[in-house]
Amino acid sequence: MQTELRKKKLLSTPVCHIDIKKLNIVSLVEQMGGTAFQARNLARAASIVDLMQQDKECAVILTLAGSLISAGLKQVVIDLIDNHMIDVIVSTGANIVDQDFFEALGFRHYQGTPFIEDATLRELHIDRIFDTYIDEDDLRVCDDTTAVIAGAMKPGVYSSREFIIEMGKYIEADNRDKNSIVYKAYEKGVPIFCPAFSDCSAGFGLVHHQWKNTEKHVSIDSVKDFRELTKIKIENDKTGIFMIGGGVPKNFTQDIVVAAEVLGYEDVSMHTYAVQITVADERDGALSGSTLKEASSWGKVDTVYEQMVFAEATIALPLIAGYAYHKRNWEGRQAKNFNALLDRQQVNV
Repeated sequence: MQTELRKKKLLSTPVCHIDIKKLNIVSLVEQMGGTAFQARNLARAASIVDLMQQDKECAVILTLAGSLISAGLKQVVIDLIDNHMIDVIVSTGANIVDQDFFEALGFRHYQGTPFIEDATLRELHIDRIFDTYIDEDDLRVCDDTTAVIAGAMKPGVYSSREFIIEMGKYIEADNRDKNSIVYKAYEKGVPIFCPAFSDCSAGFGLVHHQWKNTEKHVSIDSVKDFRELTKIKIENDKTGIFMIGGGVPKNFTQDIVVAAEVLGYEDVSMHTYAVQITVADERDGALSGSTLKEASSWGKVDTVYEQMVFAEATIALPLIAGYAYHKRNWEGRQAKNFNALLDRQQVNV
């Protein structure tokens, strides 16, 4: 009983999601443009994201890496989807499954502290992400639910996008919380790709599914992810990338330009617009901190409208997204519904 009470006390203050619609910060960001350092970089990045909205031919790709949804940024991404400000999402599996889908199932992330004995948290079945807590018992339900979804699908090879569509259908059919990135993307036809899909809660569910169904089971093909995202680039040549963090989503998205060229589409253009928010350093040669100018040397990103912002995402993303939202240049922007495009091609194959 004492253990249960302590756990309940630690999991008592849910993380709240930032609502960019509530406060017009255009003037603040524009004032930052007259300052220096990362404030000025952020203001220029915001103007580039706004240019993506003005350019109605541009397909905007949002990439997500790092623990973002658990930190209160879910509603920001949902607002971008709802208002047709982004057309594709490329993410780590954790953001989509362990965090967004997890909350769609009715669970929450909680405010905590890093100043606690982690062995104590382990005893209480509480997982910690810096100053945020997750109930491990709830997370196991999320794992199991992905196995249930896989078990209801026809055995075969799928892209992560196709599996995530099934997750959206599950939310709808099981009457779960529809204020979800997974569900809103499903509703609006926005593809979500998780190139390293097994590296998250879905991985546990899928390995359980395959363990129990060794002969006939669902598999996720990351090459199919790459092919589908490259197809979007070929069909909609002008693209802008808004990258939160780095890692696999960043490289995967930048690489589709080269992939299109390898497939014989040598006239495909580099990403016209590019913004990255990161705290990673470029000096060790690692991908997450590599600059967009460096990406240009690989033929991936044009350098006319590109901006690095060396800032933490929970601060920078609401400012940049809020600026673009309240500029309202997304009005009149039509949903591209790339899910429908890719699903039609599956039928025609």
